[in-house]
Amino acid sequence: MDSSFYPTEPAFSPPARGPGLRLWGWVLITAVLLAAVWALAPQQLAVSVYKLSLVTLAAVVGYWLDRSLFPYGRPDELLERTLVQPELAAAFAAAMLRRAVVVAAAMLAMGLGA
Repeated sequence: MDSSFYPTEPAFSPPARGPGLRLWGWVLITAVLLAAVWALAPQQLAVSVYKLSLVTLAAVVGYWLDRSLFPYGRPDELLERTLVQPELAAAFAAAMLRRAVVVAAAMLAMGLGA
């Protein structure tokens, strides 16, 4: 495979932001929705917090499940190797998709089962 196919510089670099500013929009949306739930049906706040904690716990469990099931297929290690060996780009992409599917399956299972 021709190594000149792979660019040496990333095609896209995200804008420079300070630490902690990345998800403030989502935090604001969540706060507004929680306020709406509190205003419309305050008895549902405990249920909402319970469900949120279950889904969050499922995401953490899914992440650690992926790490324990595939100790040698971690996306961050494959990314480092991809910079040296560009032919491993497909393995890197597969590892990222695998982790996303495992975490999503754990979150879906927890959300449907609880």
